Amino acid sequence: MYKKKKQFDKRYLLILIIIVIAIALVILAIALKKDRNLNPIERIVKDAGMTVLKVTETPFKFIKNKIDDVHAKNNIYQKYKKLKEQTDKIDTVKSENRNLESEVKKLKEQLKLNTLLSDKIECHATIVSRNIGYWYDEVTIDKGKKEGIEKEMAVVSSKGLIGKIIKVSNHYSTVKLLSNDNMDDKISVKISVGDNYVYGLISKYDSKTNTYTVEGISQNVDIPEGSDVVTTGMGTTFSSGLLIGKVKGITTDNFDLSKVVEVKSTVDFNDLDYVTVLKRKQK
Repeated sequence: MYKKKKQFDKRYLLILIIIVIAIALVILAIALKKDRNLNPIERIVKDAGMTVLKVTETPFKFIKNKIDDVHAKNNIYQKYKKLKEQTDKIDTVKSENRNLESEVKKLKEQLKLNTLLSDKIECHATIVSRNIGYWYDEVTIDKGKKEGIEKEMAVVSSKGLIGKIIKVSNHYSTVKLLSNDNMDDKISVKISVGDNYVYGLISKYDSKTNTYTVEGISQNVDIPEGSDVVTTGMGTTFSSGLLIGKVKGITTDNFDLSKVVEVKSTVDFNDLDYVTVLKRKQK
């Protein structure tokens, strides 16, 4: 009797479980309908759940946004560093280009001069040393005996005569500049006046105005400003026709007997880089 009752209870329990599952499935099916209205309990549960989710999600979003901001700022800083490096490189390249353009221009002028004076050229050279204390006295060039350089040879730049060789070693030479205060040998020059020339001697140089003083002109002639002043070729150092400068002004000496001519040098003695060593053409 007890055994039958136990089996009966098991059957009812199984039926009850099946009914509960069925009811749960029906409720789930109804809950999954998108167009149905929520009942009050569902609305309360849903509102409470969304509020809890929003509250718990807010600090995580804040932290995430801050992390994203840090990454963005770091990326911007890295890009800025790269751009700054590129800008610095551009400035360096521009500076180098300007320097190269200046050197190319000077070399072109020097090559043009070499072509015009091809019968007198010994070689062209670069100034490698210049003493600050003797800035207007002398310079050192990178050519010497090995290149056939000798004392007393004339030295010119693309703008005109600058001096002569006074010391020579195997690979270097010293050039005495015309701007030297100790101008021992007066240089004979001629000034073009129309189709003729008047002659004089350079007596001194003024570094402040970059001008020579030419004295000894006794001819009573009008000398136009801007006239070319060149070497006469009289002597053993400078050949004829080397440009010295242009007439800037004319006065007379203390005795009012001869003219004193102020000559503006065509050479900027503060800016010398490339020069050419000349010698008289051998006959």
